[in-house]
Amino acid sequence: MSDATDTGTGTDTGAGGTGSAGGGWAFTDDRGAAPTAAGRPERVLAYVRAGAALLDLGVRPVAVYGSGHDGELLDPVKAGGLAAAGVPYLGPGRTLTAARVRELCGPGGVDLVVDVTYDGKAPYALDEALAQELGAPLVALSVGNELTLPAIVARFAELAGALTGGPGAAAGGRVADAEAALRAAAGRTGLRVLALSGAGPEQVHLARPQAWPELARLAELGVRLLDPGPGPGANWLTTDWEHVLGLAPDLVLFDSRANAVPPHRVPPGARLASWNPETPPSPAAFARFFRDLAAALEEPAS
Repeated sequence: MSDATDTGTGTDTGAGGTGSAGGGWAFTDDRGAAPTAAGRPERVLAYVRAGAALLDLGVRPVAVYGSGHDGELLDPVKAGGLAAAGVPYLGPGRTLTAARVRELCGPGGVDLVVDVTYDGKAPYALDEALAQELGAPLVALSVGNELTLPAIVARFAELAGALTGGPGAAAGGRVADAEAALRAAAGRTGLRVLALSGAGPEQVHLARPQAWPELARLAELGVRLLDPGPGPGANWLTTDWEHVLGLAPDLVLFDSRANAVPPHRVPPGARLASWNPETPPSPAAFARFFRDLAAALEEPAS
């Protein structure tokens, strides 16, 4: 994933790139939209995941908002360094009004809204009409499986570079080292890994590895991810905990976000490790995830 540290520089880079000429600013997002601004945006309102990534890359949002899964309090699992940096959380994006945003963001207002997109068509967590009412351009970057994880991280670094006028803060060496550690751990242990999101005592959502860019990357690094098998659902197979027992994973990666339920039943002897399906798309965040997983793979069996 070391190639994910290539960044934009605020000059024209062609398709999907940025431009700055005569004091203007533009960025082509992953929907193909090319929002513009009179000058480089300085006050960024962002979806939590996007905001945490931008913070890692040297851009401090003026505020962040959540998705429909989020409540009135910031989910610490999704927040990255936002809380420590004092970035205000405004609540779920689709509950916000322009008046509320202006009230909470202060007289400086908002110069740019940054969201994510899973389908390449629409922002995920905020109505685009709200950005229009605020008079702020909206950029939506893909986090879906049409892009590889390195490409997703590279796009966030490119946006950060466009917002700072130089390359976004990078951690390419750290990511490469973490990937090497994970590849080595996976090769030594050969543990079977199942990623899931708990839904209570009767139901569990099992992740389809190739539907998630970060899980697909784990497979490329040699992690033996279990496929839950046929059934409905593009990203998850919703089933019961007996199905988990039947798959007999050695390590369970469980969704640790506030809206998920802790694992209800796991095979005897199976290890547990947390997984944030909305890890901020930054080199620093994924370096931490890869190192944590490498340590979990090599943890002595109890």
